[in-house]
Amino acid sequence: MPVSPALIPTMPKAELHMHLEGAIEPALMLALGDRNGVALPYESEDAARRAYHFTNLQSFLDVYYAGLTVLRSERDFFDVAWAYLQRAHQDSVVHAEIFVSPQAHQRRGVPLAAVLDGVDAAFQSARQAWGMTGGLLLGIQRQWTEDDALACLEQALPWRERILGIGLGGPELPHPPRKFARAFSRARDIGWHAVAHAGEEGPAEYVAEALDVLEVDRIDHGVRCADDPRLVERLAREQVPLTVCPISNVKLRVFPDLASHNLKRLLDAGVCVTVNSDDPSYFLGYVNDNYAACEQALNLTAADLYALARNSFAAAFLDDDVRARYIARLDAAFDRPEKRNSE
Repeated sequence: MPVSPALIPTMPKAELHMHLEGAIEPALMLALGDRNGVALPYESEDAARRAYHFTNLQSFLDVYYAGLTVLRSERDFFDVAWAYLQRAHQDSVVHAEIFVSPQAHQRRGVPLAAVLDGVDAAFQSARQAWGMTGGLLLGIQRQWTEDDALACLEQALPWRERILGIGLGGPELPHPPRKFARAFSRARDIGWHAVAHAGEEGPAEYVAEALDVLEVDRIDHGVRCADDPRLVERLAREQVPLTVCPISNVKLRVFPDLASHNLKRLLDAGVCVTVNSDDPSYFLGYVNDNYAACEQALNLTAADLYALARNSFAAAFLDDDVRARYIARLDAAFDRPEKRNSE
């Protein structure tokens, strides 16, 4: 059926792959730099935007790590998280899971409490304001050692009830998932969910390794799974979610353009694909921008959009009753009474 222009903006959805440090809009970055006395190489918002041209993941990470230096205090982390959650609410995001990467901040002398308490306070405000659910994903950086990752996990134990899970981020190459087997085992012992970036710039084997060695609940990106048809069949059979970030994939040259993206092919193959923004400030696209761009470039139908949004709730770290309530709201947005009655 045809897609109404109002559908994407209004349909409820979850966002499961968004990095806090990638949501610092230029104006806020400059304001935080002034607040904290951090000199930035940008004279204006436009100058900052002009720096957002990337040739690969590493060229992006170089700018990304420079930008996060403006984050110093609990108030800073609150401000960035709250700005993102307000923007996500405008996009009808009702559940958000945010990656935070404490290791990079701790290396600059920022206390872990400032990072985690600031972001958690923003989530509390979002719950009070709109009933939004969600929480923190503790991002481990693969360019550093596993011992460093394990230390970060132990330091985060006082916040264990406020952390949804552990994630693996940073440059994929040359850091295979197995490098962090002990860290993910420890996270499971703590009771946290587990996710991992794999199959973005890394090969399909990294996706399988993240599943088999790290025992993750879902794969972040994962688009290179298509290089292994048997892996695609496995992902579909086991309903392993992929948190795909289409605009990010184009910006970082994983695909030459959105028309070449394999999101629709993976969805048609039965894979539990979800749509997310990754680093919306740097890639100039929040979650609805990603949905809309894919709808246009890949000729997505209303049924495709429904499947993607439903997958976002199926893949989210939610209690079953909350998940069912969100799916019922999604059914209502698509005027699917038969679906609502069957849930």
